[in-house]
Amino acid sequence: MSEAGNNSASGTAPGGYRVLARKYRPSNFSELIGQEPMVRTLTNAFSTGRIAQAWMLTGVRGVGKTTTARILARALNYKTADVDRPSVDLSVPGEHCQAIMEGRHVDVIEMDAASHTGIDDIRDIIDRVRYAPVSARYKVYIIDEVHMLSTQAFNGLLKTLEEPPPHVKFIFATTEIRKVPITVLSRCQRFDLRRIDAAMIKADLKRIAGLEQIEVDDDALAMVARAAEGSMRDAQSIFDQAIAHSAGNVTAEAVRAMLGLADRARIVDLFEHIMKGDVASALQGLRALYDVGADPAAVLTDLAEFNHLVTRLRFVPGAADDAALSEDERARGLEFSRTLSVRVLSRTWQMLLKGIPEVQSSNRPVSAAEMVLIRLAHAADLPTLDEALRSLENGQPAPGTAVRANGIPGPAGGSASSTAAASVRMPVTPGGGQTMRLVEPVSAPAFVPTAEPVQEQQSVPVKSLADIIALADQNRDIAFKVQIKRYVRPVRFEPGRIDVTLTEDAPKMLLNDMTSKLRAWTGRSWLVSLSKEEGGQTLAEVETTRRENAFSDARADPAVAAILARFPGAKIIDVRIPDAPNEEENDDAGQPIESASDDDIDF
Repeated sequence: MSEAGNNSASGTAPGGYRVLARKYRPSNFSELIGQEPMVRTLTNAFSTGRIAQAWMLTGVRGVGKTTTARILARALNYKTADVDRPSVDLSVPGEHCQAIMEGRHVDVIEMDAASHTGIDDIRDIIDRVRYAPVSARYKVYIIDEVHMLSTQAFNGLLKTLEEPPPHVKFIFATTEIRKVPITVLSRCQRFDLRRIDAAMIKADLKRIAGLEQIEVDDDALAMVARAAEGSMRDAQSIFDQAIAHSAGNVTAEAVRAMLGLADRARIVDLFEHIMKGDVASALQGLRALYDVGADPAAVLTDLAEFNHLVTRLRFVPGAADDAALSEDERARGLEFSRTLSVRVLSRTWQMLLKGIPEVQSSNRPVSAAEMVLIRLAHAADLPTLDEALRSLENGQPAPGTAVRANGIPGPAGGSASSTAAASVRMPVTPGGGQTMRLVEPVSAPAFVPTAEPVQEQQSVPVKSLADIIALADQNRDIAFKVQIKRYVRPVRFEPGRIDVTLTEDAPKMLLNDMTSKLRAWTGRSWLVSLSKEEGGQTLAEVETTRRENAFSDARADPAVAAILARFPGAKIIDVRIPDAPNEEENDDAGQPIESASDDDIDF
């Protein structure tokens, strides 16, 4: 039985109009929506007589915590002419039911912890629990927003909560379960009231519309259900507002205008324009939504929701059966899920998550939203680094690449003066313009202010890490040389491909640096990949091992041993062999290298 049972369908009550959230408030467990696990647990507990002494109800606002507490108090004190015991079957109103549901029963005490936070309020409860109930079976204390109690109040309640008198029950409700001390939680049975599914909210709103004799569109109900975000009370409040806004005939247009929402069909169109890279149409679509009252941040939020829907449909096609979805979202979402890659959807999601706060904090939200859409459209089919490298290795243009921008006019009318050229895509938009989409920066020869063309760099073979070191020496890139020596372990060298492993402390961008520098220094594209194989020693480890062996051989030499014995306190700082190969004569030759051993001597 709901409160609507005492009122006419028109919603008029003796005290005047009652809002839908109060009029259709559930009054028994069968009317609770979306909380079946809790109802099943309580049903079994009441049927077996295993009734707890305290309950903790938690969940977001509007899912029914206070309503559930009142229904539970009614079930504990249920009494009719035929039944005189706690029961979850409340189909027949009992002696105390109406007074409990209206919050005016003398033995059911409701307290708002937000306004009664101190120890004095709890002492008052502790003093009263010793007295038996006036007329009901149990004295029930319902404490709402219990997390607002002070630490002293919680501590004062512990003993009574652990060993309450047999005629007392406690029911707590909170939206911030993490703020409730574990000592209190451990003394209660906890029920997490879940967010209510949008399809359930939509179905219940349709039932209410029938009882209220209100004409309403299915799309309007779906909008209200989505806007409620799992809260039945919020859904009923929004629906109440929509009825007043539309004078009794609730349409999708009226709800959209009231909430400042974007047309879902237009959102899908906007998403399609972005995925095609059609910047002009995307900006026109945003302006059209803005002109009819849609908030730019709400438009981006709807885009993010639809992007998430498409991604979810790619892996869970059955999600298209959600009753809260419009036909456009269902059909076109499935189509997008089959054609768009997870790479594109994931990147779009990340960019929208970053763009929404930018729009919300901007002084010009619509301009900020337009810039976000431009970024999205330009990034729609950008290749990943791996895809670009694979394509270049195969001699094919990278995905989304149509033309090589090596002939961009420079300041003097010649070739580009930048030290980095770029592969770009130039899609033609319906408006006749062209947009240039950056795909991948690649090194290009420096600008030479002469009439002679720049000669192409000859390809240089690279068969080992030593060859890379030699290239770094030729180009005087000492920092890169040191990184190669310290962090790179060779695995495999092939024409155009290098497989390596890295040490744990290697820079994150080292592989990218190797790719770009080898391309610039050798005149060809290289694919440098991280191998799962163990790999050999780094050049630094090879040099260290070689020097340690040289030091050991020097110590074992009879002449050196005699000198070590003759001059205590000296140590070996370097070993040089006159007949050593040329590769020994490198930058490290002639630099003193101290041994880790304390018994070495210095000449």
